[in-house]
Amino acid sequence: MKKYAVPLIMLIVFETVAVVLWQTKDNLFYLFNFSYIGISIAAGVFLFIRKYKYARRIVQLLVGLYMLLYLGLIRGENMQIEGFWYYLFTGVFEAATIHYAVAKIFGPLIFGRGWCGYACWTAMVLDFLPYKVPQQPRRKLGWIRYITFSLSFVFVTALFLTRIGNIERIMFWAFLIGNLLYYAVGILLAFAFKDNRAFCKYICPITVFLKPMSYFSLFRVTCDKDKCISCGKCRKVCPMQVDMTDNSRKRENGTECILCMECVRKCPKDAL
Repeated sequence: MKKYAVPLIMLIVFETVAVVLWQTKDNLFYLFNFSYIGISIAAGVFLFIRKYKYARRIVQLLVGLYMLLYLGLIRGENMQIEGFWYYLFTGVFEAATIHYAVAKIFGPLIFGRGWCGYACWTAMVLDFLPYKVPQQPRRKLGWIRYITFSLSFVFVTALFLTRIGNIERIMFWAFLIGNLLYYAVGILLAFAFKDNRAFCKYICPITVFLKPMSYFSLFRVTCDKDKCISCGKCRKVCPMQVDMTDNSRKRENGTECILCMECVRKCPKDAL
């Protein structure tokens, strides 16, 4: 039963968040929201342990579509980074601010960039494109993410400084247009660089939060040096081009790991 400890821990973490927010905010929605996400992720990890091939894709669809369609389109919550800035400026600890605190700022201290691998609705679509394994060396374009991060901040700041009216409606349209831009740019980059995850590596502003926090992640893929035969298969299949044979936190692209477990699946010696 020890091998099922991880999905159980994930479920407990999310249920704890769900109950705490339900009680402190006196809103039953938080119980439903985080319970649903926690159950979905725990079920996916359970299926992975049971060696079900499409376990991660199931979680991506369960969580990604829920956040995109239900929270975004139906409830009108901007869960993009602009929504985070908006709620932060208004001083309201709800919606996007809670989402970012749990999934993208403090959560990565526990599960690293698991958000990118199992819940992101942008990556949910990009991972269905044909270049699941990068066909070209990684490019030094990571600086672009800081530009998109800054632009999102400047955009929302300008809305507040100009005291423009109907700002919530603008946030909804920003969510729609922003997602369309993300998908368009992500798909174009995937085909241009022959890499499904090019958008995640170079453009995504959320990684500005995720990368430094995931450096200290509790859950990490590590290598058993006694079993490893240095075949290189783990590096070949890694969509983020992480060197999994190095157990140090300073390993190559270490803060890029999305816990997709492709390296674990392909290792011929079960060294990971």
